Amino acid sequence: MTSLLTHVRAWHRPLVVCAALMLGLVLVSGVGTVVDGRMLLDESVWVKPLKFGFGFGLYAVTLAWLLTKLTRGRRLGRWLGTVFAVAATLEVGAITAQAARGTFSHFNADQTDPVTLALVPLLTFGVMVIVIAQLILAIVVLIQRTGGAALNRAIRSGLALATFGMVVPVFWMVTEIHSRTVTDANGHSVQMYQGHGIGDPDGHGMPLTNWSVTGGDFRVPHFFALHGIQVLLLIAAVLAALAAERVWLRDEKVRARLVGSAALGYTGLVAVVTWQAWRGQSLIHPDAATLLALVAVLLLTAVTTARVIATARRATARPAGSPEPFRSAR
Repeated sequence: MTSLLTHVRAWHRPLVVCAALMLGLVLVSGVGTVVDGRMLLDESVWVKPLKFGFGFGLYAVTLAWLLTKLTRGRRLGRWLGTVFAVAATLEVGAITAQAARGTFSHFNADQTDPVTLALVPLLTFGVMVIVIAQLILAIVVLIQRTGGAALNRAIRSGLALATFGMVVPVFWMVTEIHSRTVTDANGHSVQMYQGHGIGDPDGHGMPLTNWSVTGGDFRVPHFFALHGIQVLLLIAAVLAALAAERVWLRDEKVRARLVGSAALGYTGLVAVVTWQAWRGQSLIHPDAATLLALVAVLLLTAVTTARVIATARRATARPAGSPEPFRSAR
């Protein structure tokens, strides 16, 4: 336990503080959803801070750990981590302030509210700072080796997915304009210049996530891509743990190939849900084309994974130093 605490103390401190603040926000927002009955577009005013607190908290912890693995550009990486932590804290702080006031944060074009006028630039430019910091961090990681082959592949693929996930909402905000007037939790009419939905700007959302069930929603690919790094790191950790019992998994290259297969499948999943949302289709109402694409991704992932496993098992089944089995030249 002492060694674990010592290791955690070496993590990037601003990001750890950011993650702790986000955890506190999740707890406060969770209570708020129960005791505060105010609603924004059919969901509690506290749902958005809860989701952002959870998402940024999880990602901040991942980055805090990842920065301890850097061997090149460590000073730049730590500086970017601090920029990310500060920008994320300010971004989520502005979201929380607007939620507490019972009004909208992103896409709010109300020119009569001085608080909104002050916070909207922070929300807009905060996103850009976070995306730029993420892009540079991804480049810093790509130029070095941060561990074994399996861990390297998980980190690199995960960061690529996370970067895509952060670019998706920025692309949507600058390419699509859906001006309309909605009502906030205080009964005031608010002018909005954009929405999360595609085909139905506000949509009717699922429980908790509020992802649209009446159209596409760019938050779906944003979520799946952003958290791909945690999924791939978990897979790499599970494979490393299983290697103690399964001889064929003890080869680092085998585990790296399996992580690569998982990354291929997960990237395919992100591509499909992005395509689905872009066509104005809800995640829970896929058409035949979407289902066919998902089946293709699943089959490709299953085949590549099975091939890696079969090859690794054959290799370990042969006695050490034994020649390859004879194959006819026919």
